[in-house]
Amino acid sequence: MRQATIKRNTKETQIEISLNLDEQSGIDIDTGIGFLNHMLTLFAKHGRFGLVVKANGDLDVDPHHTTEDTGIVLGECFKQALGDKVGIERYGTEFVPMDETLGQVSVDLSGRSYLVFDAELTNPRLGGLDTETVEDFFQALAFAAEMNLHARILYGRNTHHKVESLFKALGRAMRAAVTVNPEIQGVNSTKGVI
Repeated sequence: MRQATIKRNTKETQIEISLNLDEQSGIDIDTGIGFLNHMLTLFAKHGRFGLVVKANGDLDVDPHHTTEDTGIVLGECFKQALGDKVGIERYGTEFVPMDETLGQVSVDLSGRSYLVFDAELTNPRLGGLDTETVEDFFQALAFAAEMNLHARILYGRNTHHKVESLFKALGRAMRAAVTVNPEIQGVNSTKGVI
């Protein structure tokens, strides 16, 4: 089973995440930020991942530390669960519509960290989440997982719809990238490692 459980404790946050790549062993998300809980639930459901997230953070300050650190730990879980990446597809690209909005996410589990985030989020807050921290979450995830992550909104109006389409597309793109293909010999790279 490709799975990982990682705990990370700092003076700002205490986070534990369990990720299962191969079965939907349950989704249970509690970050203390309702909108982030909603987005991570959508991510796991549409990615067909088992995901348990327990996060306690300094929400009396703001949601930034909890959001970013959750991205870090989730990225570390993906990196650990994927191991040597033998046989995985490596790449995933998904477009997801959400009413008037169309979002796209492309990933490459290359071992190289890079984020391109192209989304205008005009509403500064969704529930208890500052929308500028959505990019921070994606950046933390990309760097901790050591992957290229491109996320963009092609068009749309409603900020909730924009963020939701990105998290759903992220789940689906990650599912495509982590899928094991028996036709791939070794790792999907001419370098021999990813």
